[in-house]
Amino acid sequence: MNNTSNEIDIPKVPTIDLFTISNDEVVEVVEKVSCACREFGFFQIVNHGISSDLIECYIECCQEFFALPLELKLQWKRNEGNARGFFNDELTQQKRDWKEALDVGVPGSRDWSVADDSPENKCLDGWNQLPSDDVLPKFRRTISKYFDELSVLADRIAIIMAKGLGQNENSPIIQGLREDHSSYLRANYYPMCNEQAADGSTPLGISPHRDAGFLTILLQDANCHSLQVLKNDSWVTIHPAGKYSFTINTGDMAEVWSDGRYKAPLHRVLSNEAKKRYSTPFFYNPSYETLVKPLQDPEADSVPKFNDVLWGYFRAVRFAGDLTDLGVEIQVSHFLKEVDNAHQRKQEVFAKEVDFKVPFNVKKYSPLLLQR
Repeated sequence: MNNTSNEIDIPKVPTIDLFTISNDEVVEVVEKVSCACREFGFFQIVNHGISSDLIECYIECCQEFFALPLELKLQWKRNEGNARGFFNDELTQQKRDWKEALDVGVPGSRDWSVADDSPENKCLDGWNQLPSDDVLPKFRRTISKYFDELSVLADRIAIIMAKGLGQNENSPIIQGLREDHSSYLRANYYPMCNEQAADGSTPLGISPHRDAGFLTILLQDANCHSLQVLKNDSWVTIHPAGKYSFTINTGDMAEVWSDGRYKAPLHRVLSNEAKKRYSTPFFYNPSYETLVKPLQDPEADSVPKFNDVLWGYFRAVRFAGDLTDLGVEIQVSHFLKEVDNAHQRKQEVFAKEVDFKVPFNVKKYSPLLLQR
């Protein structure tokens, strides 16, 4: 498989200007986004309504956080009973990523003023672990404002995607996302990498993977472009459309919901020996209780390709694979109707045994995750 990005000529990834959409242009924009989700699984947006000042302030806060001493950051480290917090040991496809990161999720109470470790703020993903104001004075209020504005933007994008499938803002999954999403924001820091693996290869920032949720809004580093998407059997580097543009990609749940018409793209992140890099994806995810049901393709005279997927189960198993080397991997291909797979049975057991308002514990539920 080719690791370069200059040997194939792929069609230009569309850049959507959200500010200038008039009533006459809605149909054209929907068609562009729908085509991008079907062909590539990603597109870019500009003039999205998130101010450059807020983006700059957020980037500055992320840089300040990762500049803290490691022993201080480890105070907020995520663990087998809490998916949120700092980490520097994530596994992707059971290979360790060359990065540090911080995950911050929507509070269980939906209220950022409530203490992070308060009982009403705990949920399946755990609870937020953020530095106090005396450590990083602007951090919490900047993160929460940026998070809330991205939630609104994600809703706008999801509606456009829905219209491309003949749906609208009243579609049950769109309404569910808006009212009770379980999204989280990840700040990534990729240090310079001068190491080599035992086989002589360079470690990857993130190994090839597909995002698990509905859609991802990514703020790329304007100075170091290391995101690559697999297209036509070659890895293609994605360059941001502008300093404050966002790169959008389709997630696994949108692929299931669209019954395979929208594609969750396989992508990876390269390490860099000369530059450090910061990037921040926002993962727009359904509620944990959501049973993602595939839409019937009106042009296809057949049953759906996918079985229903319980998001809380899918998310928990994906986290277990990221955190530990249990050999647990879950993909939407496991839920194809033609596949006889244990996940369908295990998610039914999971739904009965797990309280979605209680943090998922990998160790406690590992017997369920590992059984065939």
